[in-house]
Amino acid sequence: MSIPTAVVTGANSGMGLATTIELARQGYHVIMACRSEKRGQQALEEALRQSGSTAIELMLCDLGSLESIRHFVQSFRERYDTLDVLVNNAGVVMLKRQETSDGFEQAIGINHLGHFLLTLLLIEPLKSAKQGRIVNVSSGAYKAGKIHFEDPHLHKSYNPIKSYAQSKLANVLFTRVLARKLADTRITVNCLHPGAVGTSIGVDRNTGFGTRIMALVGKLPFFLSPEEGAQTANYLATSPEVAGVTGRYFYQQKDQELKAHALDAADAERFWTWSEEQVGLRPEEKL
Repeated sequence: MSIPTAVVTGANSGMGLATTIELARQGYHVIMACRSEKRGQQALEEALRQSGSTAIELMLCDLGSLESIRHFVQSFRERYDTLDVLVNNAGVVMLKRQETSDGFEQAIGINHLGHFLLTLLLIEPLKSAKQGRIVNVSSGAYKAGKIHFEDPHLHKSYNPIKSYAQSKLANVLFTRVLARKLADTRITVNCLHPGAVGTSIGVDRNTGFGTRIMALVGKLPFFLSPEEGAQTANYLATSPEVAGVTGRYFYQQKDQELKAHALDAADAERFWTWSEEQVGLRPEEKL
């Protein structure tokens, strides 16, 4: 029996590293998709040590670069025919407006558009799996999110809450449309709110910004550890309880009802089309 394969983005720290370690413990061959070779190598050594597994490797992927994403997928597909689990975990919060190398506002660019392209380019190996699973790490901040169709890259009016919440709503809309488009395949797609996790994403709950983010994602007297935050991602990636469950939003390993604005099918389809255009999806790459 072949070893199942998983890709985890943003695997060099926090929840991504915790997810990597747990998947490796469960017998997965895990590919850590990281932007920084130095930080990725340090995380790889930590993951190997903590998991006791030898089946973990580092591959470079900068989700803020469409070119880097395409290069990662090409390298992956040259070596692997099948992908069992894709955990889209990488995420950023930007206090000041910054752009990716492709000119995208960073939060929508990395948190959504990078993962959008990566996922669609990995659909074929996911289809080859017995039951491919896509897990998108969103956040309760989606509740305050709005897709600013008139200015999605927030050139005119930027603040970090607006930016982050839009990108987390994007994760939810992407999950729902992708699940529908893959309904006749064996692939499932789900998203989750990990809870308020203490990671290097840059949210300091003691700042005014951090306090507002905490109010969005649910007030807790403490941060969860990365390991606790990763539990729902690992549950969606591996548990037989959710085999066949798709298009849903989870928190603490429980299916949650979404707010009405995240269920707007017309907005979700419009946003999907916009995303295809932004990443330059080729006709043969579209679903």
